[in-house]
Amino acid sequence: QVQLVESGGGLVQPGGSLRLSCVASGMTDSIMTMAWYRQPPGKQREWVATITRRGSTNYADSAKGRFTISGDNAKNTVYLQMNNLKPEDTAVYVCNAYLLINFWGQGTQVTVSS
Repeated sequence: QVQLVESGGGLVQPGGSLRLSCVASGMTDSIMTMAWYRQPPGKQREWVATITRRGSTNYADSAKGRFTISGDNAKNTVYLQMNNLKPEDTAVYVCNAYLLINFWGQGTQVTVSS
């Protein structure tokens, strides 16, 4: 079992920045990848970015050039730095850990609005 707790969401103006954090606990040594997903209001959950245990990263087209995923293995924490935020980035951002099965956090709300 893995427990995931996200933080760092909030209200930000267009063009602003936020950094989300996800702290993992439990069977963290078995985690293969961690990722961020988001669920905009009234829409399906969508993938944002992934980081492997070795630090390799991959991004959805919507995140490329604006978002950066990073990890601190010693702290069992993954971050999502989000810059140049747009109203369409408004969503609940959810942390994911994959250990042959998926574990999910509760999510943190990000609202981009003037």
